Amino acid sequence: MVSQMTSKDSIVALSSGRLPAGIAVIRISGPKTRFVVETIAGAVRDRLAALRRFKAADGSLIDHGLVFFFPGPGSFTGEDVAEFHVHGSRAVAAKMLETITDIEGVRHAEPGEFTRRAFLNAKLDLVETEALADLVNAETEAQRRFALRNADGAQSELYSSWRRRLIHARAMIEAEIDFADEEDVPGSVSEAVWSDVAMMIDEIERHIQGFKAAEIIRDGFEVVILGAPNAGKSSLFNALARREAAIVTDEPGTTRDLLEVVLELNGMMARIVDTAGLRETAGKVEMIGIERARAKAGEADLVLLLEDMVDPQSVGEVPAHVPLLKIGTKADLEGARKGTYDMVISSKDGFGLSELLDEIGRRAAAAVGNVGDVLPSRLRHVELLKEAKGFLVAALSGQSQELRAEELRLAAERLGRIIGAVDVEDLLDVIFSQFCIGK
Repeated sequence: MVSQMTSKDSIVALSSGRLPAGIAVIRISGPKTRFVVETIAGAVRDRLAALRRFKAADGSLIDHGLVFFFPGPGSFTGEDVAEFHVHGSRAVAAKMLETITDIEGVRHAEPGEFTRRAFLNAKLDLVETEALADLVNAETEAQRRFALRNADGAQSELYSSWRRRLIHARAMIEAEIDFADEEDVPGSVSEAVWSDVAMMIDEIERHIQGFKAAEIIRDGFEVVILGAPNAGKSSLFNALARREAAIVTDEPGTTRDLLEVVLELNGMMARIVDTAGLRETAGKVEMIGIERARAKAGEADLVLLLEDMVDPQSVGEVPAHVPLLKIGTKADLEGARKGTYDMVISSKDGFGLSELLDEIGRRAAAAVGNVGDVLPSRLRHVELLKEAKGFLVAALSGQSQELRAEELRLAAERLGRIIGAVDVEDLLDVIFSQFCIGK
């Protein structure tokens, strides 16, 4: 594990993408960094790109390219950092890494170890670290914007500001306790403190409520397709996926498990889920699929309830608490009857599909709201925020000033855990193991 490695080691890794590629970036951090650069590339000036010939230990040429040296503490990790930009062949990268790790005191980096050193050297707090992981993994515009805002410190500043207010509140209450007889400690100080605590409880609760929007940004807006057998569910699923992802036949019960495809709609991720056809009489295996379909629909952000306009069939009850679009299918067939539908489509000729995608995208954007809002980005944030709120509620309703001050301390401690200010060692291996090597 990374925690068992010594920070006195210098670490090196390929920090760019999969090879072969046009350019490969090899990053090194630690006390041996300058020595490595001067050994392989000669002397360089700080923070300036230098075109150099990179040489192996026997003096043979490995490659030629750019080298950058960033002295600590003004670097990403807070240590001396360098980057070698070489031609992106597997052979060149392998030879460079071999040459560097042959130098005593330099080893290959573990996943997330560069970022871990940045955290330990106070270049990033824990929330910014998690946001950086989100930024590396971002696949949509909404995910990029959300992660970048948190990586820039907006989320950390919110939690830090609450923590500062609680530390101040606790200091005022304890001052009132310790110096109640002093004239320069006004007796009305507690009234202002508890008023601010009440405001903070409301602020934290509103913030917690934003976690659903954060989940949609990170994990996608989940759309579940429901309908009777042969209502056109798999045909619509394939049309949206633009490939034959699901089997389509005239035989009822073809789809028995959940199928999923991910789409990007106006910068938002949408996960479209195909399900088993809903009917009362079915075999044992098909009934398992039907139960899964109903359960999945109950967790969805939007249900598309499809009905065959040529041969409408009842599907029984659908989740009442989930937004629903009733959609008439097979509009291209003769005998298609009008009905009370939110939309009418034909998966065969594409009629109505653009409008359906636009509506899904609109609803996804509405569910998220303003992507620029500061939202809790991890379940662990929400759990700690709920604990902090519980302590604040207890403090507000308590009788003894001493016990109320202790509740404020516990609330501030929970906020400190979110940003990594206190007691987070047990979290570090879990968090940094999710990073790629070289970051």
